[in-house]
Amino acid sequence: MVDGRIHVAIGFATGRIGFQNVLRAYIYHLQETNFLYDHNMLISLFVAYDPSYSNTTRADYDNLTEEERQTFHICRFIGPEDIQAEKDRLAKDTGLSSKEVGQAFGTGYAVQRNIILFEALREKVDGLIFLDDDEYPLAVTESGGATLWSGQHVMEEHIKYLQFSDITYGYHCGYLTPVPAIEFDGILPENIFHQFTDALSSDVLKWEDVSRLIRCGGVTYADKNVLSTHQAELVPEVNGAKFISGSNIGINLTNPERVLPFYNPPGARGEDSILSTCLSNYNVKRIPVYTFHDGFSFYGSLLKGVLPLSLEKISLYDSVEVNNRFYKACIGWARYKPLYTYLTQPENFSEIMKNSLTGLEQSLPYVCSYFNNSDFHNLYTDMHHYAEKVPEHNRQFHKMQQTWSEIISFICQ
Repeated sequence: MVDGRIHVAIGFATGRIGFQNVLRAYIYHLQETNFLYDHNMLISLFVAYDPSYSNTTRADYDNLTEEERQTFHICRFIGPEDIQAEKDRLAKDTGLSSKEVGQAFGTGYAVQRNIILFEALREKVDGLIFLDDDEYPLAVTESGGATLWSGQHVMEEHIKYLQFSDITYGYHCGYLTPVPAIEFDGILPENIFHQFTDALSSDVLKWEDVSRLIRCGGVTYADKNVLSTHQAELVPEVNGAKFISGSNIGINLTNPERVLPFYNPPGARGEDSILSTCLSNYNVKRIPVYTFHDGFSFYGSLLKGVLPLSLEKISLYDSVEVNNRFYKACIGWARYKPLYTYLTQPENFSEIMKNSLTGLEQSLPYVCSYFNNSDFHNLYTDMHHYAEKVPEHNRQFHKMQQTWSEIISFICQ
């Protein structure tokens, strides 16, 4: 708390300047509702940006107006040079080696998430809400062939439930995964794509969900029952993991020693999935609030009040970007599945990975032909490589947690 006021923060780990459109939607909402004043609260902003993602500069991220900045108690933009400077300071002050400090912050998206966590903890923030730059505070349902839109109080819901939870995460609608509409034929039969999906599946990409998405053209509508009943649910533990999402997620920071870092294998994603394997003794709630995931940037005008009457299907014929997004997602799934499997089902790891690699070997020729992209063959090579690296990645993961704990103890003393 700060002067008796609850101090919350929102965090963006981003590489796209379009995040400002999402941020401004939340700023305008706070100003309109007077939520912070009415509840005697402070809010801060932490943005960790990667300029290499889309060839941007710092000025593309921190050019908020003075009025927009005044919304926040702390307004901090963190680039690669800031992260390195912080690592150097910590190595000097804590006695840890530069390598150990670097490992504590991880690689890839984990670095951005962890520097935001670190900064929030150092500033004694009570709760942190991670938002994505392509998710909007809206829910969309379907009725009689038309879409119905409703605004969502994302921050308010997380703040409400974080008082009695360690982690909160909400629902998502829109384009949840980049699986395009597929017309099964002699080139790619349905049973072959089922085999391909099973080979990549871990905590996400379940065939029943993929099959539904294909039938719906990749669109997921909000559950009207969730919106109407408005009830939170405790997240159950399955194979030692409690499923969470990487955005529309809140983390209680009032007990810094219980705040865990994100980790992904080098060059992989899945930092939220890996964190989910550490939550056995944590109170994790799924809360009744939606965000609309605009995974293909179809609906940037939503935040300007342009509400479409129907949602487009994700078609391979729309653009090369659809194909590329699906391929990149598949690479991400292939790379983090080995470690996730090792952490959740160690006794069956060898058998699961053998079956997954066999499934890829048999299905990839069909997938490459259908998408006219031989790069999909890289999925087998990558999964095999990351499976062999599992012991090393597992050691990194646990060493990182240990070093992170030492760093947090140091800054909170």
